[in-house]
Amino acid sequence: MSPTNRRSEYARMTREAILDAARSFFTEQGYYATKVEQIAEAARVAPATVYAVGGGKSGLLRTLIETSVNSTENGRLLAEIQAATDPGHLIRLVVAGTSARFGQWSTLMRQVVAAAPQEPAVREAMEIAHDSLRNGLRLTADRLATLGALRDGLDAADAADILWLYLCNAAYFVRSDDLGWPLDRSESWLNVALPRELLC
Repeated sequence: MSPTNRRSEYARMTREAILDAARSFFTEQGYYATKVEQIAEAARVAPATVYAVGGGKSGLLRTLIETSVNSTENGRLLAEIQAATDPGHLIRLVVAGTSARFGQWSTLMRQVVAAAPQEPAVREAMEIAHDSLRNGLRLTADRLATLGALRDGLDAADAADILWLYLCNAAYFVRSDDLGWPLDRSESWLNVALPRELLC
């Protein structure tokens, strides 16, 4: 491996170590309680490196969310939404996708929601996550409209709003925290409720 490639690989591994440490501390002890020095120690780098790589705590949080939003997995789901030809399958696909993302990211998103009112940078990171989800739900609604699958009186904009009401993080938190539903029960219920709300 050439020196340039070694430096590039080291930089990649350092970035991943910092992001992994940041995510662990944010989820385990909260955004406010986490110190850059803790992240640096866990990643085995100097605090200055954490700032250089992520721009501090708010920058690391934003990077974590942007990494998820721009992931190959998300891109694949969007492509499947646009290619879907069966309305029922499309709804099940989106329900499964949002359920999986919530299961993966809910612990971190709790910290984001808690910190957002006091931290503009955290609020911006949360808006990135929300905008990504809204985009996926708008694509879903548009695809259902293109397939002629929406019930009478419902257009794509209305369908996107209904999808948001059922599939946003806040709705998942209500079902998981207030109702105590495990994700599999939530997913089963959504696969019945959403076709009833949306399809002709």
